[in-house]
Amino acid sequence: MTKNGEIRIYVACLAAYNNGYLHGAWIDATLGENAIWDQINEVLKTSPMPNAEEWALHDYEGFEGLNISEYEGIQSVVEKAEFIKEHGRLGAEIVSHYGDFDTAKRALEDDYAGQYDSLADFAQEITEETSEIPIHLQHYIDWERMGRDLEINDVLAIDMGYREVHVFWNR
Repeated sequence: MTKNGEIRIYVACLAAYNNGYLHGAWIDATLGENAIWDQINEVLKTSPMPNAEEWALHDYEGFEGLNISEYEGIQSVVEKAEFIKEHGRLGAEIVSHYGDFDTAKRALEDDYAGQYDSLADFAQEITEETSEIPIHLQHYIDWERMGRDLEINDVLAIDMGYREVHVFWNR
């Protein structure tokens, strides 16, 4: 997101742009479809070119790496903005992993196992929750290797930086 947390788009009037004028406005993408359309119409109405009707998205900020195309529909922009507002960078990372917005939403809703310091911590937690490990064997377990094995077959790990690993079950 931007420094002040805004998720926004820059809408430009194409009639003005094609005639050498920069005319547009930054619009908060979380306002909702109707409010965004009202602001787009205001940009067109105040254009230096008479009867301006066409517009395009010339820039965007705060979408945490999600791509917004120049002619993306406003409904799609709002949906992505609300998703990023709720899930932040993790949401963008999971969309990037799956390459599909709907699959990413399902993964966050249905498959999210939690945030851990490491995949080894996740392996240790689920093992200790589901099995009783004799005290004399606890120091011989290689949690890091178990975590790697889980990642190969059973989980998706999104490493977001120092001591921040988000784990999703593969289904």
